[in-house]
Amino acid sequence: MSTILITGTSKGIGNYLARYYLDKGNRVFGLSRTKSGIHRDNYADLFSSVSDEDTIKKILSGIGDIDILINNAGIASMNHTLLTPAKTAEDIMSTNFMGTFILSKECAKKMIKRGGRIVNFTTVSFPLNLEGEAIYSASKAAIESLTRTMAYELAQFNITVNAVGPTPIKTDLIKSVSEEKMLRLLNRQAIKKYADFGDVANVIDFFIKPESKFITGQTIYLGGIS
Repeated sequence: MSTILITGTSKGIGNYLARYYLDKGNRVFGLSRTKSGIHRDNYADLFSSVSDEDTIKKILSGIGDIDILINNAGIASMNHTLLTPAKTAEDIMSTNFMGTFILSKECAKKMIKRGGRIVNFTTVSFPLNLEGEAIYSASKAAIESLTRTMAYELAQFNITVNAVGPTPIKTDLIKSVSEEKMLRLLNRQAIKKYADFGDVANVIDFFIKPESKFITGQTIYLGGIS
Protein backbone atom coordinates (compact mmCIF):
# COMPACT_ATOMS: atom_id res chain seq x y z
CA MET A 1 0.00 0.00 0.00
CA SER A 2 1.33 3.42 -0.99
CA THR A 3 0.45 6.76 0.56
CA ILE A 4 -0.66 9.14 -2.20
CA LEU A 5 -1.33 12.87 -2.02
CA ILE A 6 -3.54 14.19 -4.81
CA THR A 7 -4.35 17.87 -5.24
CA GLY A 8 -7.63 19.21 -6.61
CA THR A 9 -9.81 16.34 -5.39
CA SER A 10 -13.03 18.27 -4.86
CA LYS A 11 -14.23 17.39 -8.37
CA GLY A 12 -13.23 16.26 -11.85
CA ILE A 13 -10.16 14.19 -12.53
CA GLY A 14 -8.70 14.70 -9.06
CA ASN A 15 -11.83 13.24 -7.48
CA TYR A 16 -11.72 10.34 -9.92
CA LEU A 17 -8.06 9.66 -9.20
CA ALA A 18 -8.63 9.65 -5.44
CA ARG A 19 -11.36 7.02 -5.80
CA TYR A 20 -9.33 5.07 -8.37
CA TYR A 21 -6.27 4.76 -6.12
CA LEU A 22 -8.40 3.98 -3.09
CA ASP A 23 -9.93 1.10 -5.06
CA LYS A 24 -6.38 -0.15 -5.62
CA GLY A 25 -5.83 -0.39 -1.88
CA ASN A 26 -3.81 2.76 -1.29
CA ARG A 27 -3.98 5.36 1.44
CA VAL A 28 -5.01 8.67 -0.15
CA PHE A 29 -4.97 12.28 1.01
CA GLY A 30 -6.96 14.75 -1.09
CA LEU A 31 -5.91 18.40 -0.95
CA SER A 32 -8.50 20.96 -2.04
CA ARG A 33 -10.20 24.11 -0.81
CA THR A 34 -13.56 22.31 -0.53
CA LYS A 35 -14.79 18.83 0.42
CA SER A 36 -14.37 15.93 -1.98
CA GLY A 37 -17.49 14.03 -0.95
CA ILE A 38 -15.35 10.91 -0.51
CA HIS A 39 -16.11 8.93 2.64
CA ARG A 40 -13.84 5.91 2.56
CA ASP A 41 -11.41 4.07 4.78
CA ASN A 42 -7.84 5.22 4.14
CA TYR A 43 -8.97 8.61 2.81
CA ALA A 44 -8.78 12.09 4.34
CA ASP A 45 -9.55 15.56 3.01
CA LEU A 46 -6.93 18.26 3.55
CA PHE A 47 -8.02 21.88 3.10
CA SER A 48 -5.78 24.58 1.66
CA SER A 49 -4.97 26.56 -1.44
CA VAL A 50 -2.08 24.79 -3.15
CA SER A 51 -0.19 28.10 -3.29
CA ASP A 52 -0.42 28.78 0.46
CA GLU A 53 3.07 27.67 1.44
CA ASP A 54 2.72 28.14 5.20
CA THR A 55 -0.49 26.12 5.40
CA ILE A 56 0.90 23.40 3.15
CA LYS A 57 3.93 23.02 5.41
CA LYS A 58 1.73 22.73 8.50
CA ILE A 59 -0.53 20.15 6.88
CA LEU A 60 2.32 18.00 5.61
CA SER A 61 4.08 18.06 8.95
CA GLY A 62 1.15 16.16 10.43
CA ILE A 63 0.53 13.34 7.95
CA GLY A 64 3.69 11.22 7.95
CA ASP A 65 5.35 9.76 4.87
CA ILE A 66 4.23 10.45 1.30
CA ASP A 67 5.16 7.96 -1.43
CA ILE A 68 3.44 9.57 -4.42
CA LEU A 69 2.39 13.14 -5.20
CA ILE A 70 -0.04 13.86 -8.03
CA ASN A 71 -0.17 17.60 -8.77
CA ASN A 72 -3.57 17.74 -10.45
CA ALA A 73 -4.98 21.06 -9.15
CA GLY A 74 -5.25 23.75 -11.80
CA ILE A 75 -7.33 26.61 -13.11
CA ALA A 76 -7.75 28.19 -16.53
CA SER A 77 -9.16 31.35 -18.09
CA MET A 78 -9.53 31.11 -21.84
CA ASN A 79 -9.17 34.67 -23.08
CA HIS A 80 -7.24 36.44 -25.80
CA THR A 81 -4.00 37.83 -24.40
CA LEU A 82 -5.20 41.42 -24.97
CA LEU A 83 -8.32 40.72 -22.90
CA THR A 84 -6.61 38.97 -19.97
CA PRO A 85 -6.28 41.07 -16.78
CA ALA A 86 -2.98 40.83 -14.96
CA LYS A 87 -4.81 39.57 -11.87
CA THR A 88 -6.18 36.63 -13.84
CA ALA A 89 -2.69 35.80 -15.08
CA GLU A 90 -1.33 36.01 -11.53
CA ASP A 91 -4.06 33.69 -10.22
CA ILE A 92 -3.39 31.09 -12.92
CA MET A 93 0.37 31.14 -12.36
CA SER A 94 -0.13 31.02 -8.58
CA THR A 95 -2.37 27.96 -8.65
CA ASN A 96 -0.87 26.03 -11.54
CA PHE A 97 2.85 26.73 -11.29
CA MET A 98 3.42 27.88 -7.72
CA GLY A 99 1.07 25.22 -6.38
CA THR A 100 2.98 22.52 -8.23
CA PHE A 101 6.31 23.96 -7.08
CA ILE A 102 5.33 24.24 -3.41
CA LEU A 103 3.76 20.78 -3.15
CA SER A 104 6.64 19.18 -5.05
CA LYS A 105 9.40 20.63 -2.93
CA GLU A 106 7.64 19.99 0.38
CA CYS A 107 6.65 16.42 -0.51
CA ALA A 108 10.13 15.74 -1.90
CA LYS A 109 11.56 16.60 1.52
CA LYS A 110 9.41 13.80 2.95
CA MET A 111 10.49 11.39 0.19
CA ILE A 112 14.26 11.82 0.53
CA LYS A 113 14.82 8.84 2.84
CA ARG A 114 12.51 6.38 1.02
CA GLY A 115 12.32 7.60 -2.57
CA GLY A 116 9.09 8.54 -4.26
CA ARG A 117 7.16 9.57 -7.34
CA ILE A 118 5.96 13.03 -8.40
CA VAL A 119 3.52 13.36 -11.30
CA ASN A 120 2.69 16.83 -12.60
CA PHE A 121 -0.06 17.93 -14.98
CA THR A 122 0.61 19.85 -18.18
CA THR A 123 -1.63 20.32 -21.24
CA VAL A 124 -1.66 19.80 -24.98
CA SER A 125 -2.52 23.49 -25.38
CA PHE A 126 1.18 24.23 -24.85
CA PRO A 127 2.64 22.28 -27.81
CA LEU A 128 -0.39 23.17 -29.96
CA ASN A 129 -0.07 26.93 -29.22
CA LEU A 130 -3.82 27.21 -28.81
CA GLU A 131 -5.26 30.68 -29.23
CA GLY A 132 -7.01 32.03 -26.15
CA GLU A 133 -4.93 29.95 -23.75
CA ALA A 134 -1.68 31.91 -23.62
CA ILE A 135 -1.47 32.26 -19.84
CA TYR A 136 -2.77 28.77 -19.08
CA SER A 137 -0.26 27.31 -21.56
CA ALA A 138 2.54 29.43 -20.12
CA SER A 139 1.81 28.12 -16.63
CA LYS A 140 1.99 24.56 -17.92
CA ALA A 141 5.16 25.26 -19.91
CA ALA A 142 6.72 26.40 -16.64
CA ILE A 143 5.59 23.14 -15.02
CA GLU A 144 7.22 21.11 -17.80
CA SER A 145 10.49 22.99 -17.30
CA LEU A 146 10.22 22.48 -13.54
CA THR A 147 9.55 18.77 -14.11
CA ARG A 148 12.74 18.29 -16.15
CA THR A 149 14.96 20.23 -13.76
CA MET A 150 13.54 18.62 -10.62
CA ALA A 151 14.08 15.22 -12.23
CA TYR A 152 17.83 15.93 -12.27
CA GLU A 153 17.88 17.49 -8.81
CA LEU A 154 15.91 14.71 -7.12
CA ALA A 155 17.28 11.66 -8.94
CA GLN A 156 19.98 11.18 -6.28
CA PHE A 157 17.19 10.58 -3.75
CA ASN A 158 15.42 7.97 -5.92
CA ILE A 159 12.58 10.41 -6.59
CA THR A 160 11.22 10.46 -10.14
CA VAL A 161 9.41 13.48 -11.58
CA ASN A 162 7.26 13.21 -14.72
CA ALA A 163 4.30 14.95 -16.33
CA VAL A 164 1.12 13.92 -18.10
CA GLY A 165 -0.54 16.16 -20.69
CA PRO A 166 -4.20 15.29 -21.19
CA THR A 167 -6.12 16.14 -24.31
CA PRO A 168 -9.61 17.60 -23.72
CA ILE A 169 -11.72 15.77 -21.15
CA LYS A 170 -15.31 16.80 -20.47
CA THR A 171 -14.81 18.54 -17.12
CA ASP A 172 -15.64 21.96 -15.67
CA LEU A 173 -12.33 23.25 -17.04
CA ILE A 174 -13.68 23.31 -20.61
CA LYS A 175 -17.42 23.75 -20.07
CA SER A 176 -17.26 27.41 -21.17
CA VAL A 177 -15.47 26.58 -24.44
CA SER A 178 -17.64 26.39 -27.55
CA GLU A 179 -18.19 22.99 -29.14
CA GLU A 180 -16.85 24.40 -32.43
CA LYS A 181 -13.52 25.30 -30.81
CA MET A 182 -13.28 21.92 -29.11
CA LEU A 183 -13.88 20.12 -32.40
CA ARG A 184 -11.09 22.14 -34.06
CA LEU A 185 -8.77 21.12 -31.23
CA LEU A 186 -9.74 17.45 -31.42
CA ASN A 187 -9.08 17.46 -35.17
CA ARG A 188 -5.46 18.44 -34.48
CA GLN A 189 -4.95 15.19 -32.56
CA ALA A 190 -4.01 11.86 -34.09
CA ILE A 191 -6.86 10.31 -32.08
CA LYS A 192 -9.72 12.69 -32.79
CA LYS A 193 -11.91 12.32 -29.72
CA TYR A 194 -12.14 13.34 -26.09
CA ALA A 195 -9.98 11.52 -23.57
CA ASP A 196 -11.48 10.14 -20.39
CA PHE A 197 -10.26 9.94 -16.81
CA GLY A 198 -9.07 6.37 -17.28
CA ASP A 199 -6.71 7.44 -20.07
CA VAL A 200 -4.97 9.81 -17.66
CA ALA A 201 -4.86 7.25 -14.86
CA ASN A 202 -3.17 4.80 -17.25
CA VAL A 203 -0.24 7.20 -17.79
CA ILE A 204 0.04 7.92 -14.07
CA ASP A 205 0.03 4.17 -13.37
CA PHE A 206 3.00 3.82 -15.72
CA PHE A 207 4.93 6.61 -14.03
CA ILE A 208 4.39 5.37 -10.47
CA LYS A 209 4.80 1.62 -10.82
CA PRO A 210 8.00 0.16 -9.29
CA GLU A 211 9.32 -0.89 -12.71
CA SER A 212 9.38 2.78 -13.82
CA LYS A 213 12.20 3.66 -11.43
CA PHE A 214 14.35 4.62 -14.46
CA ILE A 215 11.71 6.89 -16.03
CA THR A 216 12.10 10.55 -15.04
CA GLY A 217 11.96 14.02 -16.56
CA GLN A 218 9.42 12.89 -19.16
CA THR A 219 6.16 14.34 -20.45
CA ILE A 220 3.55 12.12 -22.08
CA TYR A 221 0.80 13.84 -24.06
CA LEU A 222 -2.39 11.97 -24.83
CA GLY A 223 -4.05 11.77 -28.22
CA GLY A 224 -0.96 11.63 -30.42
CA ILE A 225 0.27 15.16 -29.77
CA SER A 226 4.02 15.73 -30.13
